[in-house]
Amino acid sequence: MEIKSSSGIVTITGNIKTIADFQSIKQTVDGVVATHKLVTINIVDSLSITSSVIGYLNKLVLKDKVDVRLIVGNEELFNLLDDLNLVSTFKAYRSML
Repeated sequence: MEIKSSSGIVTITGNIKTIADFQSIKQTVDGVVATHKLVTINIVDSLSITSSVIGYLNKLVLKDKVDVRLIVGNEELFNLLDDLNLVSTFKAYRSML
């Protein structure tokens, strides 16, 4: 997994699957949240997302009142978020690329 950030946008490529991936995402997003209350997370091609990442994003939205938007490139991941009723919470939508 690779992660990059630029002015409120975090781009993640590769599969999100390990604790180290979660820690990288948390560290990067925490850095963005320090200066932005709107964070757009572009998950380019991951097939899945760990429960720790879901829990962290939930905390950002529900407790910290951060406006999180997910751009999801993989249809299966989007369907998973939909099954978990998280599409509206994370303002998720499918990437058309």
